[in-house]
Amino acid sequence: MAACKRCGRELPSFSFGEMSDVCSDCERQVLTSRRVEASFPVTTTIVVINVLVFVAMMLSGASLSGGTAVQLIRWGANYGPLTLAGEWWRLLTSTFVHIGIVHLGINMWCLWNLGRLAELHLGRVQFALVYIASGVFASLASLLWHPQILSAGASGAVFGIAGALISALRLGAVSLGRDEIKQQLNSLLPFCVYNLIIGAVVPGIDNAAHIGGLIAGLVLGAFLAMLSRQRQQGR
Repeated sequence: MAACKRCGRELPSFSFGEMSDVCSDCERQVLTSRRVEASFPVTTTIVVINVLVFVAMMLSGASLSGGTAVQLIRWGANYGPLTLAGEWWRLLTSTFVHIGIVHLGINMWCLWNLGRLAELHLGRVQFALVYIASGVFASLASLLWHPQILSAGASGAVFGIAGALISALRLGAVSLGRDEIKQQLNSLLPFCVYNLIIGAVVPGIDNAAHIGGLIAGLVLGAFLAMLSRQRQQGR
């Protein structure tokens, strides 16, 4: 019996119209993917917010190479003495603040590439929730690891996206063929390992936030995969 070329499920032996080489679920996902690919609204919105915050910081007096500690704190950076004193909103706002144009550029490039993939595979709402939750958890991990150091940036949330994709792909929550899954994992895993090594070697990189975001993403991706399996079993 013929099998779907994307997920491997058996295709029905009889169908009306032209015979397809993919199952109905994969066909729907392909059509949905094509519609999403045209815009990626969540990824685009997050990137735009980050850029607008950076531009606003520049207009208020910060330099392209990075604002002063006072300026970064004013714009919502994560700083233990203030965050622990009750300004918990900094756990989220700090993920939209960047220390210089290079910091912003690297994070937005990674976000644009991984965000579109996550928005495609996880769905818009799920992706947005993963991004926010991973960013907050990354900020919390940074705060617990070195509470006296100022931290900011979207890299923890980006690691969360990578972690969620790894879990979703490994646990079968994404309707792709084995070769496609392997290819994407072969990109995601080295990305995480390589950047964690850089974070451990290069001074000034907040690796605690990277690890915290990655762990949050892995857990959230596994949770989404579990929900996906339950929905499939309930059909």
